[in-house]
Amino acid sequence: MREFDQDLIESLFIKYAKINTRSNPDSPTVPTTPGQVELAQMIVEDLKKIGINKATYDTDSGYALAELPGNSAKQLAPIGFIAHLDTADFNAENISPQVHADYSGEAIILNRKKGLVLSPAQFPNLKNFVGQRLITTDGNTLLGADDKAGITAILGALAYLVNHPEIEHGPVEVAFGPDEEIGRGAKRFPAEKFGAAFAYTMDNGQPGQIEPETFNASQAEIDIKGTAVHPGDAYGLMVNAVGLANEIVSALPKDEVPEKSRGHQGFYLVTDFNATISQAHLNIIIRDFDTARFQQKERLLESVVQQINARFKAPRITLKLTEQYRNIGDAIRQYPYVMNLVLDTYQRLGIQPKITPFRGGTDGNAITAKGIPTPNLFNGGDNFHGPYEYVTTEAMVMTAKVIVAIIEEHVRQFGHKDNRPVIFDNDGREL
Repeated sequence: MREFDQDLIESLFIKYAKINTRSNPDSPTVPTTPGQVELAQMIVEDLKKIGINKATYDTDSGYALAELPGNSAKQLAPIGFIAHLDTADFNAENISPQVHADYSGEAIILNRKKGLVLSPAQFPNLKNFVGQRLITTDGNTLLGADDKAGITAILGALAYLVNHPEIEHGPVEVAFGPDEEIGRGAKRFPAEKFGAAFAYTMDNGQPGQIEPETFNASQAEIDIKGTAVHPGDAYGLMVNAVGLANEIVSALPKDEVPEKSRGHQGFYLVTDFNATISQAHLNIIIRDFDTARFQQKERLLESVVQQINARFKAPRITLKLTEQYRNIGDAIRQYPYVMNLVLDTYQRLGIQPKITPFRGGTDGNAITAKGIPTPNLFNGGDNFHGPYEYVTTEAMVMTAKVIVAIIEEHVRQFGHKDNRPVIFDNDGREL
């Protein structure tokens, strides 16, 4: 049985968790908050301490980048692992991780004053971690396991490989980037400096998870100009922007909303609605896995706006549709090796695969669009983005073990011919 440095992994996570790396959508800087710069530079120093000499902080993108050179005689394509620096839109000041050694499986009082209790009755997954070193919040902040657990697991895997040079491997590229939670950081991902042929984000979820699909996503910004007059004299004169806004929302399919959607089902979501008689502003996000259905959703909204505008001499409604990201599945399906490698690794480790669509977006969307197929795996944490967030040291160790096992499986499955890299599928066919 391989022994990973559990103390290193736990200590790194707690150190990283204490840094406030909450991103800020209103900031123009890269990264958007100074804590992310602090963490990125700290990671670079820690990478060097564990023996990764090729580690740098890229000021243009806000990414910490590193490479473990390969030691194999085979011409192995570089493989990458990616995690993000920032935390979500929740209090991240004075994070105080609490370690519960040998977790009993019972409820934990996080904050007596606030009445916050982490209970398996509410969060049944806790029962999976009995006997482990459970790390929680103190009830005042989030924990930051999303995605500092992913960061820590990657460093733990690299430390293991450095300490076991007998393990054959190709080049391993890693990247830790800013502003994932606000969908901004990966747009600056320095693909030309990264160098991996394919990669995996280690973000959210439990062992066995594979997320090779994300939503297609766009945002609709709608502005409505009304005409406000005294209601007693309104006949034929008033144009109520509130009513037009309600008309738009009512025209959308009533069951295609997040609270009635799951699996591969898409939705419309009104995220912002501000209206008076004289003016209104709506923000609506559109999501679907299927590209054709996604485009149909966009066309429906455009049609609704056009039909309402047609009733007036001059348009009252302006619609701005902005594409946010595309489903990574369309690209990943072109490279079956990327998925097969993980499935074969899980099989070797005795891990049951859980292939699920990711009902959101990841850094993998922008990175895949830059030509590096990047599905999402897992980081071992749970209850992300709030005070009930937790992770165990053992779960991060398991994540590190999976990373190392994927790297080893890559050596087993990767052939070379005529001094050029060749990847084979499970049936021995060249891809």
